[in-house]
Amino acid sequence: MIEASALCKSFAGRAAVKEMSFSVQPGEVAGFLGPNGAGKSTTMKMLTGFLAADAGTARLCGVDVMREPVRARHMLGYLPEGAPCYAEMKVHDFLTFIAKMRGYRGAELQERIRRVQDLLELGEVSQQLIGTLSKGFNRRVGLAQAVLHEPPVLILDEPTDGLDPNQKHQVRELIRRLAPGRTILVSTHILEEIEAICSRVLLIARGRLVTDATPLQLQRQSRYWQAVCLRSSHSALDASLLARVPGVQQVEAADDGALILIAEPGQVLLPAVQALVRQQAWQLDELSVEAGRLDDVFRRLTQENAS
Repeated sequence: MIEASALCKSFAGRAAVKEMSFSVQPGEVAGFLGPNGAGKSTTMKMLTGFLAADAGTARLCGVDVMREPVRARHMLGYLPEGAPCYAEMKVHDFLTFIAKMRGYRGAELQERIRRVQDLLELGEVSQQLIGTLSKGFNRRVGLAQAVLHEPPVLILDEPTDGLDPNQKHQVRELIRRLAPGRTILVSTHILEEIEAICSRVLLIARGRLVTDATPLQLQRQSRYWQAVCLRSSHSALDASLLARVPGVQQVEAADDGALILIAEPGQVLLPAVQALVRQQAWQLDELSVEAGRLDDVFRRLTQENAS
């Protein structure tokens, strides 16, 4: 597992990470979420042993990363932000170099490279210079070097930042493929990443852990949880009537002309709204219930902890 205990780090007297404590269990894909400058990359570097903490401890599978750095790194696969690799090396040569650095030789070295190239679908670019690869393939090479030694722990810093939608989808699918049997921590500021691949969210702001929850638990904190959306191009919807539906806290008008009924905490609006629609004989293009919006929760929690 991954364990952070009261981690602290300052730069030039300014605190970047403050008393950061959490743990990630085997089999979990945890999203380390926060706005830019929240301290995500600094925490990642302390967890991997690339940056010494001012205070606190970081452990991988129970091993202190500063006291036993070599042993800890045997258990770690790390993809730094931007997936930096040697641009002047060919993909196969780079992976051979990494395998030798990991202590592999002969048939085992070749088998490791073959396996990781198959896993990350790098065969078609194996003889290509890394510097000529697309960003998507560059991330694949970065993931390949991180998992070549089959580590139980993966720490991925902004793995899809700067990628186009197709490339993001490809990298997310690769992370899902790598997840079984591993503990994975993914740093991101992209909310859709959380919904796509994470089973748990660690939200930080100003260097502090703000909340630790599942994506569903976060969605339940949204003011749009159980909100009802109505849209019609045929009937004039009466907002004042909808506002009188039991349990409605507020009626909002969306930019596309839809009406959104915000529910009071614990209220389920749909049956009463359906009854009103039938009574008024409204012809609807859409009647749906929202599952909550992570961006709504993200803004509230990070702004509340902005001071």
